[in-house]
Amino acid sequence: MTEQTLTNVRLIDPEAGTDRIGTLTIRDGQIASVAVGSAAAAGAVDCRGKCLAPGIVDIGVKVCEPGERHKESFRSAGRAAAAGGVTTMVTRADTLPAIDTPESLEFVTRRALEDSPVRIAPLAALTKGRQGREMVEIGFLQDAGAVAFSDGDTVTTDTKVLSRALTYARSLDALVIAHPQEPGLSGGAAVTSGKFASLKGLPAVSPMAERMGLDRDIALVEMTGVKYHADQITTRRALPALERAKNNGFDVTAGTSIHHLTLNLLDVGEYRTFFKIKPPLRSESDRLAVVEAVGSGLIDTISSMHTPQDEESKRLPFEEAASGAVALETLLPAAMRLYHAELLTLPQLFRAMALNPARRLGLPGGRLSPGAPADLVLFDPDAPFILDRFKLRSKSKNTPFDGQRMEGKVLATWVGGTLVHGTPG
Repeated sequence: MTEQTLTNVRLIDPEAGTDRIGTLTIRDGQIASVAVGSAAAAGAVDCRGKCLAPGIVDIGVKVCEPGERHKESFRSAGRAAAAGGVTTMVTRADTLPAIDTPESLEFVTRRALEDSPVRIAPLAALTKGRQGREMVEIGFLQDAGAVAFSDGDTVTTDTKVLSRALTYARSLDALVIAHPQEPGLSGGAAVTSGKFASLKGLPAVSPMAERMGLDRDIALVEMTGVKYHADQITTRRALPALERAKNNGFDVTAGTSIHHLTLNLLDVGEYRTFFKIKPPLRSESDRLAVVEAVGSGLIDTISSMHTPQDEESKRLPFEEAASGAVALETLLPAAMRLYHAELLTLPQLFRAMALNPARRLGLPGGRLSPGAPADLVLFDPDAPFILDRFKLRSKSKNTPFDGQRMEGKVLATWVGGTLVHGTPG
């Protein structure tokens, strides 16, 4: 029997919505007990008032195996996740080739077990090759371990194909994760439309493209009864449609990315391609509306949307550069910006980063309660540092936070009670 007691910690409990000093004991890979107040137990580790929270469950991590291992591998992504307090990576299916067969899913599962110190919960594609023409074998992929089905940022335009896939997914109680966009409007866009886009001469997309895509998806949810999660809601105009869907009793949840919560379109500045993501960064009013929606619970999850890109694909004119940013190691310190700005509390943040993702995917983590897996992160929300992208553990270094002053350092990460990063002492 292995046991460790952490005392004098700020217990961030997203389930109870509390933030208080307490003591937590880990035994045989699980949380054995949680108590309010410090306890002077033999062998207990004094964490000196630092924060202890459930490990982050990060929906939408791209690990570039198979096909683009030079951008990211399970080894490098796993190390980055552990350093960022992410204890479960929910990995995307938009690899080369796509994860659309049980064999390809078993390959990534095996690679993760061999190389990653953190857990993975793999997504599988919804349609073969993510091409929107023929659904995958959803049942077989579920049996192989797929926790949900998603074509990533590829939108299936054939609604008949999509409706059939959603109907079949409903019959198997499978969760479908979609990217709400109207592809005719959003195709080729590099930024969000408005004065900034016009001044920069960049191809732009209206925020209404997200609203239109969400409206279509919600209509199909109403028709099929499928369990549905919108991967990224980033605009104020999409929020009323999301609220109506929830009020109507549909099984709908939604997420957003940490970049859309902490950055806006003006950060693009002089065509800085590390700020090119998909969907593009939005206006400040959109950002604040989405932050408020996270606080109210209308938006359920926050993710990194970790998307590694090599230097060559980013060192291009803004319009031609690849979209995406790495964020496994910057998710938590970026989230601390919202905490220090008093926009969201720590329990609210971990509700969206740990509890809600785990619940939506049917995973046992995300909680600080006896019997839950001891997937934990110990962090100092106030520790300042200057981010140096070349010190990131990811193979790719495409972060928009390079050179910025940030607060929030991960001190230790446990997965199943095993320390995989740092030290609690």
